[in-house]
Amino acid sequence: MNMEKPAEATTCWVQLYSDSLYSWALHKTSNKETAEDLVQETFLVAVKSFDSFKGDSNPKTWLFAILNNKINDYYRKNYRTPIVNDEAIFDRLFDNTGHWRPEQIPLQWAEQNENILHDNEFQHALHNCLKKLPSNWFSAIQLKYIEEKKGSEICQELGITDTNFWQILHRAKLQLRKCLEINWFKR
Repeated sequence: MNMEKPAEATTCWVQLYSDSLYSWALHKTSNKETAEDLVQETFLVAVKSFDSFKGDSNPKTWLFAILNNKINDYYRKNYRTPIVNDEAIFDRLFDNTGHWRPEQIPLQWAEQNENILHDNEFQHALHNCLKKLPSNWFSAIQLKYIEEKKGSEICQELGITDTNFWQILHRAKLQLRKCLEINWFKR
């Protein structure tokens, strides 16, 4: 095989598929820098493993398979490196009997907010609240509600138990609710 062929092919692939790969990575991670890094890593893997690409499939399909593996690796890595102590957050919301602390009782959200997801300002507030979640919580929320994966798939991807997964979702939703109440509903 000609030594220039991998470089020539990947240069062409970068021109043809970078935008599509980036859009997909951004959709999956909601973070521009992370999406850029994942696309770059995808092309690095493609160059290193060019000889394993037999041409049986479209190069775009192969690159997306690599990217999806990189995205899964990203979530696994971030899941295992929590940013904050989730027990402290839980303790802040509930007393030692498991009941809401009086000052933390959720607000009654107005019923007129049923189309709130179409409001750009709300989407911005929600995105900011999602970014504040510990990375492992964000991963669980992203996989469950954005990618609409089944709990069993998520547990397998993240290497966690079913009980741990549902506990993470519960705590993440509590934190999101509190953040939205502060940053959206009480404005």
